[in-house]
Amino acid sequence: MQQRLPLAGPAGLTALPAWSWLALQAAALWPHAAWAAARMRDGSDDPMGLAALAMLALLLLRSGLRDAPRAGWLGASLALTAGATAALWTLPPLAAGVIAAAALGTALAAWLPDDAPRLAPAGLVLLALPLLASLQFYAGYPLRLLTAQLSAGLLQLAAVDAVASGAAMTVQGRLVIVDAPCSGVQMAWLGYFCALAAAGWLGLRDGALLKRLPLVGVIVLGGNVLRNSLLVALESRPQGLAEGTHAAIGFLVLSGVCAAVLCWTTREAGDAHRD
Repeated sequence: MQQRLPLAGPAGLTALPAWSWLALQAAALWPHAAWAAARMRDGSDDPMGLAALAMLALLLLRSGLRDAPRAGWLGASLALTAGATAALWTLPPLAAGVIAAAALGTALAAWLPDDAPRLAPAGLVLLALPLLASLQFYAGYPLRLLTAQLSAGLLQLAAVDAVASGAAMTVQGRLVIVDAPCSGVQMAWLGYFCALAAAGWLGLRDGALLKRLPLVGVIVLGGNVLRNSLLVALESRPQGLAEGTHAAIGFLVLSGVCAAVLCWTTREAGDAHRD
């Protein structure tokens, strides 16, 4: 059933579909969406945000909207929309985009039904931004540094001669660089995407999801260290490692991380609904 809201106007009482209010909100934030789309089209960032948008659309179609918005959330959304518009001239595009994502997330919170989660849809809005290139630039090296240190320790436990030096490792006398793809940024994006998508689909309450999110980061870091350790150990052999085997190992570890995140997020889901 399509939900409608009364709207008083000069011509008398009219009605607008509830979805149209969110469309108006999105239209007000269009400059930010245009910037994000341009980043994906020109190759500046991966188009992984499209998956977050598709999942968000599924969640909204499944849950529907309220007959009337919550005034507090709606007021916060309007204030954030004004702030996002002002940020177009004062802040870098990504920072302005984060404010715009917060504006849309609070708008969703205003219109979603009482029993629908709000944190998961808001998180998916944030993941829809072109974040990966910027995360790689700012967080890539620290993550590579941490991965190299932990991988060296793991290899030493397995009786493999490994010493970390910055974001590089000397394994069995061979120098191995932990490069950008090994930082785990994309794995982290996919891990949090799985957590938010599962929480939204199962209707996990926001408090329960908040309790689970910190361990998602630990699972992702552990998976990235395991992947890096396996690849480094195999590639340091005299015969090296075939490119196809390298890709297969990476895919298997990534699949395991996503499965672990889903299991952790959905564990005891019935109890979590009451948190």
